[in-house]
Amino acid sequence: MNIDKLSELVLSLNADDALRLRFNKDEWRMLGSFLQQHTLRAGDVVIRYQDMDRALYLLESGTLQVYVPDGGPVRRPVAILRPGAVVGEPSLFGDTPRMAQVEAMSAVTVWALTRNRFEEMAARQPELALELLRACGAVMAERMRLNLERGLPVA
Repeated sequence: MNIDKLSELVLSLNADDALRLRFNKDEWRMLGSFLQQHTLRAGDVVIRYQDMDRALYLLESGTLQVYVPDGGPVRRPVAILRPGAVVGEPSLFGDTPRMAQVEAMSAVTVWALTRNRFEEMAARQPELALELLRACGAVMAERMRLNLERGLPVA
């Protein structure tokens, strides 16, 4: 696991909705022990709209496209995510279906944190889990603000 590369990408992402984790190298390595790496091909679905899975993903390489339904078979593109981005973070906070579909635009490597592994982290490393929640909450707040500005539904 190359958590150092992932941490550099996350920390260097220049985006309004970047995940601003305040971790030192040791804390990044602890986080890495709870993550699972996945490699996907272009066109593969990372998050399926309306699914109930509970994982967030940190994008190490490649590009992801985020879509929301637009009534019927049409999908509205919402975002293109670059390495260092987080996606699926609302799954840590609730038990509602996924609000968007996320697909790989190219070959991608993502690091997944499932709800079960997050709960394990919260029990073993509560300060780490709290900082992750704080940073994910900030990402969600910024994305909600951006979607409101675009006139996209947020509820």
